[in-house]
Amino acid sequence: MYTRKQQHRNASALRLVGKQVALFRKAAHLTQEQLAEHLGISLETVASIEQGRRALKLDYAERLDELLSTKGALVVAVQNLPEIDMIPAHAEMYLDMEREALALSFYENQVLPGLLQTPEYARAVYLCRVPAYSTDEVEGLVARRISRQDILHRDNPTTISFIFTEVVLMERLGGDTVHKETLRHIRACADLPGISLQVMPLGTTGHAGHSGPFVLLETPEHQHLAYADGHGRSQILRSPDEISILSQKYAMLRTQALNLVDSKQMLDRLLGEQ
Repeated sequence: MYTRKQQHRNASALRLVGKQVALFRKAAHLTQEQLAEHLGISLETVASIEQGRRALKLDYAERLDELLSTKGALVVAVQNLPEIDMIPAHAEMYLDMEREALALSFYENQVLPGLLQTPEYARAVYLCRVPAYSTDEVEGLVARRISRQDILHRDNPTTISFIFTEVVLMERLGGDTVHKETLRHIRACADLPGISLQVMPLGTTGHAGHSGPFVLLETPEHQHLAYADGHGRSQILRSPDEISILSQKYAMLRTQALNLVDSKQMLDRLLGEQ
């Protein structure tokens, strides 16, 4: 079982390796940008490794030991990480991939996708959890969720598509005030560069999303992956067959949901602006 105590050990070990990478890099008088260029990876990946948010892969450790003349120190560190460090939790892995993705496609039929949630809405979602989180846990989770939304406002925006059911819009999580502010926030997000937002209306006789929510993503290496989360279990899907099926579902959902203009008009009507 992956307990909270194990998570703390895991995070500490990853941070230790990350600090070693940063120390050796600085000793070699290299910037993060230069290290990223040498490894052929993104600056954000280097930063994630040095901050302990992403595990250092063995092949990168080998190349770093050679580049930084560290005599195998990083390879030894990676090879002796506990197994739990070698395979980070799927949710942690997904969040790293989300930050770096070239494109993201979300389908949701239960709550708003996290990238569209306001702090008050996110807090209401976490307060519904059974068994309940502590107050500190709720606030930490809310802060983490909202921090992910930086990708919506980049100078070079990520291409992001959202499809969610009208039921999600009708839920009044947090009360009427939170609901109204959430609708305003979604409507503003619908006009952001790179964002595509569609609503699956009530009353449809059937659609391709009844099996539940999922996310499709394209990595900087143009690898296509998917992520599914529910009832405390999450998984990253890599099988071409599984990705193909979910891609087909998403393509069908885009034809079955309201188009971009009609979805915005629905939000305007819910806000009383039409």
